Amino acid sequence: MRFEPGRLIVHRNVRRGRIGWARPTRVVSDDDRGLLLWLARGTPVAHEVAADGRVMRDMPFTEWVTLAYRTVPVRWVGASILMFLPAGAAHSVWWWFDDDGRFASWYVNLEEPGVRWDDGAVAGVDVVDQDLDVVVAADRSWVWKDEDEFVERLALPEHYWVPDEAAVRAEGERVIKMVEAGEFPFDGTWTGFAPDPAWTAPAALPPGWDRPPVR
Repeated sequence: MRFEPGRLIVHRNVRRGRIGWARPTRVVSDDDRGLLLWLARGTPVAHEVAADGRVMRDMPFTEWVTLAYRTVPVRWVGASILMFLPAGAAHSVWWWFDDDGRFASWYVNLEEPGVRWDDGAVAGVDVVDQDLDVVVAADRSWVWKDEDEFVERLALPEHYWVPDEAAVRAEGERVIKMVEAGEFPFDGTWTGFAPDPAWTAPAALPPGWDRPPVR
């Protein structure tokens, strides 16, 4: 399954069969290297919250797993992001841009490989975010991110969606070697990216964004 450049698709994170968040994105390219997406600032998105409105990071995971959840619409207020899902890889790479459109840093999101779906009027890709990440500065210095959350959640395997800690860390270490060597995509590729001016943020989440996950 390939997506046409310019198409609006929904990038979703799935947690044990539930939608953790959903973000409409524009397809920049889709080829043998992987899927490249653009998330514009101000885009309507949705994320999972507890019944009282708190998000998972607002509380211990031991409390989160005891609560009921719902998804609520919000706006993406962070910087615009270019997101690359390498074909078959257990990670994605995000390019962060500042308010003036200048490249700021990379973000390696460790995740299960995305699974695509296409219902015609709406399409998307579902991933399982594995929480542990690597932040990479423009000079390719790097640090692990969210190790505390990763370790906390691993202690509750009956509720957590990551079955293999070693595999996640090994994937992160593999990508770090690519970073240090300046290999694609950490070789300057797409750091000068500018989106099509017609790719304005959609007015709302597309109908069907919340269809059952394919994972």
